[in-house]
This record gives sequence, C-alpha cells and structure tokens, in this order.
Amino acid sequence: MGDFDPPLDAGIVRAVIVLREAGVETYESCQGGKGHSFLEPTVRFHGGKSEGLRALAAAQVHGLPVAALRRVWSVIDLEPTGPFWELTFIDPVG
Repeated sequence: MGDFDPPLDAGIVRAVIVLREAGVETYESCQGGKGHSFLEPTVRFHGGKSEGLRALAAAQVHGLPVAALRRVWSVIDLEPTGPFWELTFIDPVG
C-alpha cells in the first residue's frame, strides 16, 4: 500500500495510507510548507456528501492531527469545478 508513483511527500504518507485503507478515494496530497503546492499538509479526495465525515472519522480513529475538513470548489478557466473534499492537518503526518 505504500508504493505510490510518483512517490508521496514523506510528511503525508501516513495520512494517505490511513485514508486509502478506509476506502477513501484520494487523488492529491502534499506535506505542505515552503516550496510545496499547499501551505499545510493536505489530502484531497472524491466522494459524496457523507464521504468527508467518513474520512474525518478514519483520520481521528488513527490519531491524525486534523486541522480542517473542507468541501471545495476550484475555479478553473473562470468556472467553478467540484465539489471535492479536502482534509488538512496541523503537522506533517508522515
């Protein structure tokens, strides 16, 4: 379960594995910080209305330091795209 192509940032591997093992369909992650795509450790995932709460529960059961759960729409080519889910964490969770 730990082999990803391309490899994940070391500071987000544990969170992605926990979520994937719980059946959460992750599609983007980043450990956050200077030079990274996100300022804070972040995992984005697909799913309907209840998927965010399911992912949050999995993260909390495994002691991950969740900072926020968000339902997000990106704006691509001036059009809203989404929604999708995003979990952010207080510290890297490698």
